[in-house]
Amino acid sequence: MTITVIVVAAVFFAGMGVYAMAAPARMLAPFDVVLGSAAARSEVRAVYGGFGLAIAAVLVVAITDPALRPGVLVTVAAALAGMALGRLASAVDCRTSFYPNWFYFIVEAVAAAALFMSVDVTG
Repeated sequence: MTITVIVVAAVFFAGMGVYAMAAPARMLAPFDVVLGSAAARSEVRAVYGGFGLAIAAVLVVAITDPALRPGVLVTVAAALAGMALGRLASAVDCRTSFYPNWFYFIVEAVAAAALFMSVDVTG
């Protein structure tokens, strides 16, 4: 089960990364963000693209190296939980539709929980 959770998370991050690299404006379109400059596209490619691909790679390392797995899973789960927390905090000052904000809140929260629960604390 643990490997399945890691693979699903890795595929999600790789997909996000590739999509952001290839089409940064379309990546943020569901959030009503318009990228009006090369600097804006560069930022999306870095934060969504590069970060997504790096996290996917680290998750592959977690699959292949059981010694590193707990640290990788806790780190990625914490990052996802932080993303979900940011979406939750936004509910304080703005109302948002289910998609994309609450949809991704659920995806991030569930993925964080699945990764946290996949950590083998028995060593």
